[in-house]
Amino acid sequence: MRIARFSVDDEVRYGVVDSPGAGAANGHGADRLADLTVAEIAGHPFGPSAADLKLTGARYPLDDVRLLAPVLPSKVVAIGKNYADHARETGSEPPPEPLIFLKPSTAVIGPGDPIVRPAQLSKRVDFEGELAVVFGRLCRDVPAARVPEVIFGYTCANDVTARDLQASDGQWARAKGFDTFCPLGPWIETSLDAGDVELTTTVNGEVKQQASTSLLMHDIVTLVCYVTAVMTMLPGDVLLTGTPAGIGPLVAGDSVSVHVDGIGTLTNPVVDPR
Repeated sequence: MRIARFSVDDEVRYGVVDSPGAGAANGHGADRLADLTVAEIAGHPFGPSAADLKLTGARYPLDDVRLLAPVLPSKVVAIGKNYADHARETGSEPPPEPLIFLKPSTAVIGPGDPIVRPAQLSKRVDFEGELAVVFGRLCRDVPAARVPEVIFGYTCANDVTARDLQASDGQWARAKGFDTFCPLGPWIETSLDAGDVELTTTVNGEVKQQASTSLLMHDIVTLVCYVTAVMTMLPGDVLLTGTPAGIGPLVAGDSVSVHVDGIGTLTNPVVDPR
């Protein structure tokens, strides 16, 4: 099931993205975006099972709504150097344990929103396409066997990074934390088997990154167990699982897309500050 957060008539709502003839629990519906609609959910989707979601009866063509970031997390927990080839392209070896860092909630934007390069502070801003995990319930110290219970679903993410500041600062908070540096979307896929799906990042239509999540050094179950041993995750919190090799710079005028098979495509333009 695809769960979207969207705006229509200047109001923010949640809905199920499907084809007009599909029910809320009937999978993806049509593959062509032009054929998709959003069936509005009463309230928010966190808490009940998919079978318990209540629809208002309102339905909108996808083209008639503005898709927003699918969640507004209290925090975004990210994992560095979790693909071996990416670790090596940065001049290091993969860490023996997951390498955790945080991105502020104010970095989150949605599909179509512009990534703003902090041109006065950074000379190199990079894309990093990633698979993101969305938590569905409050959890702490999650054992491996219960990880599926706390995952609400998955979405596409771009861990935008001021590469020069990452190198000069010696820690990553500023380089990863600028406003607009965490695009998420286009929606949350709740039924994805995320252990072996292909992730592709393109810039202006040119493929820059392409890898399977099966190549993650620390898999999703390991990451959820590791992170929740450190901190409590709340409904809607996001875990970025790492980026594959192929990172590179963005300039104003670029269009960067992150596609994850089984989810969809997150696309954002790149601009300089006005």
